[in-house]
Amino acid sequence: MRLGRVASPDGVAFVSIEGTTSDGVAKEIAEHPFGTPTFTGRSWPVADVRLLAPILASKVVCIGKNYAAHAREMGGEAPADPVIFLKPNTAIAGPNSAIVLPPSSSQVDYEGELAIVIGRPCKDVPAARAREVILGYTVANDVTARDQQRHDGQWTRGKGYDTFCPLGPWIETELDPTDLEIVTELDGEVRQRSRTSLLLHDIPKLIEWVTTVMTLLPGDVILTGTPEGVGPMQDGQTVSVTVEGIGTLTNPVAAKR
Repeated sequence: MRLGRVASPDGVAFVSIEGTTSDGVAKEIAEHPFGTPTFTGRSWPVADVRLLAPILASKVVCIGKNYAAHAREMGGEAPADPVIFLKPNTAIAGPNSAIVLPPSSSQVDYEGELAIVIGRPCKDVPAARAREVILGYTVANDVTARDQQRHDGQWTRGKGYDTFCPLGPWIETELDPTDLEIVTELDGEVRQRSRTSLLLHDIPKLIEWVTTVMTLLPGDVILTGTPEGVGPMQDGQTVSVTVEGIGTLTNPVAAKR
């Protein structure tokens, strides 16, 4: 099932999306998408609604340097254990929303990633049971003010600006994430291309690691890390991240005005 969140003529709603963005139908879900969704009976053509970020997370937990080639391009060895950091939920933006470049940064980079969406409250989840707590998967862009990340020595400011966590276009609940192609394009030119089979720490390990530290709530998001090929975006450009089996997340880039 594809789960999304839309702005329709009748307001904002969680939906199940059937078909494509050009000829599909968005069927309204009553209340929330967790557990077994129930439907209100209302629906809209996907072409007549605006796709929003598919989930409202209480927090976004990110994994740093989880591809060996990306760790090398950042000037270091891959860490033995997962490195985690947080983005505020105010960084979340939806498909086709602008990534706003802060005037205080001279280098804002794209980082295309596969994202996990959590389906129920969980703590201390063993890797063998990780799939029990997953609602599904979506596409993310871990936007980073690289100059500020280097300057600060920790990552909160450089990763935390509003619009620095685009998510979408929807959540795919029926997906094997172990070997998916991930591609990032800047103005149509491929800048990142890799596969999730190259993750240093796989998804069950990540959920086990994160939940030893903190309780995850329904809708919380884990970004699994970006492959090599990160680089800067400029005002007026467009960045797209595609994850096989899910779809494409596209966002324009704009200077703050």
